[in-house]
Amino acid sequence: MPRLLCAAVPDAVSDETAVFTVLGAIALQGVRLASPAIGETVAVSGLGLIGLLTVQILKANGCRVIGIDVDADRCRLAENFGAVTVDLSATPDPTGPVDEFTRGEGVDAVLISAATKSSEPVHQAAKMCAKRGRIVLVGVTGLQLNRADFFEKELTFQVSCSYGPGRYDPVYEEQGQDYPRGYVRWTEQRNFQAVLELMAAGKIDVDPLITHRYPFKAASDAYAMIAGGEEPYMGILLQYDADGAVAAGSVALAGDRPVGSGTSTRPVVGMLGAGTFAGRILLPALAQTDCDLKQIVSSGGVTGTHLGRKFGFQKSGTDPDEIFSDNTINTVFITTRHNSHAAFVLQALAAGKHVFCEKPLCLNQVELTEIDRAYRKSREATEGSGLLMVGFNRRFSPLVQKAKMLLSQRAEPVSMVMNVNAGVIPVDHWTQDPDIGGGRLIGEACHFIDLLFYVCGADIVASKLVGMRSPGNDTFSIQLGFADGSIGSVNYYANGHKAYPKERLQVFCEGKVLELDNFRKLQGWGWPGFKTEKLWRQDKGHLNEMVQFISAIKTGAPAPITFAEIKQVTHHTLELAAELERTA
Repeated sequence: MPRLLCAAVPDAVSDETAVFTVLGAIALQGVRLASPAIGETVAVSGLGLIGLLTVQILKANGCRVIGIDVDADRCRLAENFGAVTVDLSATPDPTGPVDEFTRGEGVDAVLISAATKSSEPVHQAAKMCAKRGRIVLVGVTGLQLNRADFFEKELTFQVSCSYGPGRYDPVYEEQGQDYPRGYVRWTEQRNFQAVLELMAAGKIDVDPLITHRYPFKAASDAYAMIAGGEEPYMGILLQYDADGAVAAGSVALAGDRPVGSGTSTRPVVGMLGAGTFAGRILLPALAQTDCDLKQIVSSGGVTGTHLGRKFGFQKSGTDPDEIFSDNTINTVFITTRHNSHAAFVLQALAAGKHVFCEKPLCLNQVELTEIDRAYRKSREATEGSGLLMVGFNRRFSPLVQKAKMLLSQRAEPVSMVMNVNAGVIPVDHWTQDPDIGGGRLIGEACHFIDLLFYVCGADIVASKLVGMRSPGNDTFSIQLGFADGSIGSVNYYANGHKAYPKERLQVFCEGKVLELDNFRKLQGWGWPGFKTEKLWRQDKGHLNEMVQFISAIKTGAPAPITFAEIKQVTHHTLELAAELERTA
């Protein structure tokens, strides 16, 4: 767990109380945005868990509180916490009771913690507010606002974002870079700690909010109770075993394929990662090959279990070491985030496994050197049978294979142009982070460097880059020179229109031209006996790539892409990425 999402539990706070900390932080952040002062009157619309925690925080802040809900039992709970309440099941319009409680002045602020598609809570909040009152939406409601409601009283309206500053900021949450306390007094972590201190001081009492307790193993019963909708509930606790132990490792799945013994000729697969690419692209292709799917591992376990059941894995787990230590698993697929690739490749090679690593192989030259050394050592230990493959799938596209065949008889160099209409990815996406995803040149443009390298069939002897200033450094042009005199360019653009084809390759050679349009159509000009070839659907080579990799393991054939090729493409990709970073 990232350190800025952790807070110390005071000795006076029980475990059952502490588990309400995150919900309490949501309530506290809403209160902070409302900025209530001692003696002000604040209405809380919606008395669920967060609403009732909000009532207690407001009372601790010295406010007069009005709680509003359609449930009489929840209103009684709020009254026990010191609030005056309005039961909407008996009094649909809370304006009258609020006027009476505030002597006709209206409330200073309203916090809406209701969950409804209706815009009525916002409209009622505006009617209840005094002039220049504040409304903070903590829950979810409709937002069809009436301008007159806000205009005449000069009301302010704000939506609260979860636990507080830092939420949804990967630099804060994942990388642990805190905001300076002097400038951002209350971050999400500091809100967690403040809630825990209120609990320790007895200002927040969650015991009345707990309506059910279930053993963790019976969690499905809790969800069934909620789905049934017949029994009233509030806080539902899932309790682990008394010794606090959490079941770790893996769970058995109803795999529909027998698992072999892990011999060198029978691929038995362990999959690291269960993201979108693995589920939508890689596993459907792998499932069509002749291999045994033994275990899938994902960080949270849920997505891995889902994909494991879908594709017939025997086990699902959260511990990568189980795959590396399982002697029956001889083939490891790595589809995790890019910054983990190198370490997993090294671990798999050390364990004597065949390795398929989705691109990129690594993020820097130091990692590439370490992998080179480990690969050579692994080959010696496995007597040359261990395979290391990187997912440069486009060279396996049937239309690319056709183009390669047409060019096989050439006697002169070729000129190649690869245009990639890559589209926009938000700059805060993990793939854009140089330390996690490596950026789009390392993470995706490597495909097209490899494609030109494969089509040409000669070593890369020169590479240079020109980049355009852009927020993500993701619009650039790469120039490649090859040992046979061929040249190629990769134009990777994030500033085009999404309706335009994403990938288009043009090859000029000996008075002839080939054009590959989005891996669906190959057209030729000047080629005897060839004009055009079309596919029913786009084929970027994923299935052919899987078939050839699995076949190489079974037959003892060389890897479909040699390590020398992988190393060469990766080296030039990393050099170009460093150049892009220097010129950005």
